[in-house]
Amino acid sequence: MSTRQALRLAVISAGLSVPSSTRLLADRLTEAVRAELTEAGREVEVRVVEVRDIAVDIAKNFASGFPSPDLSDAIETVTSADGLIAVTPVFTASYSGLFKSFFDVIDNDALTGKPVLTGATGGTARHSLALEYALRPLFAYLRAVVVPTAVYAASGDWGGKGDPLTDTLPTRINRAGRELADLLRTLPGGGTRADDDTDVVPFTEQLATLRPE
Repeated sequence: MSTRQALRLAVISAGLSVPSSTRLLADRLTEAVRAELTEAGREVEVRVVEVRDIAVDIAKNFASGFPSPDLSDAIETVTSADGLIAVTPVFTASYSGLFKSFFDVIDNDALTGKPVLTGATGGTARHSLALEYALRPLFAYLRAVVVPTAVYAASGDWGGKGDPLTDTLPTRINRAGRELADLLRTLPGGGTRADDDTDVVPFTEQLATLRPE
């Protein structure tokens, strides 16, 4: 008899301030994914990596070639997870240098096939395309599986004043959360013990779950 393990969800927040709108968006996305999986009867274990807290460790790793225990733990959190939520502030029309540096110390093959939901925050909606021309290519290079909906939150998106353009943030968060949850539910062996006899789901069928009906 097989025993289902909890799905492991890693959350990367590259915000620099406390509190941080980047962390707020990461938390909202996490709750959306958790709600979808809970409704489907799946347990989720969430581990959050605040990249700000290991910034010095990342810099020392570049100089020495050896990760500190805290950095090793953060890398293990990401590479061993069933799925990943990665959120960065946008600086100068792209992801932050700290966000990129963290993924630079992870092996290029470590995220192969891993479902990823990307998000970003910024002061103006003009930076929203950074998700498509910066973050999506980054994770495509790492051969991760990026869900279709990427979520950008500008300063004006928080609060809601009846504007049909800015008041869509909760809708986008829920849609992205559903897409990542759909992939996690259909992972071959995801969240199950190694002796489980679960049939392998072809990758094309996994992607089909994300298509609108």
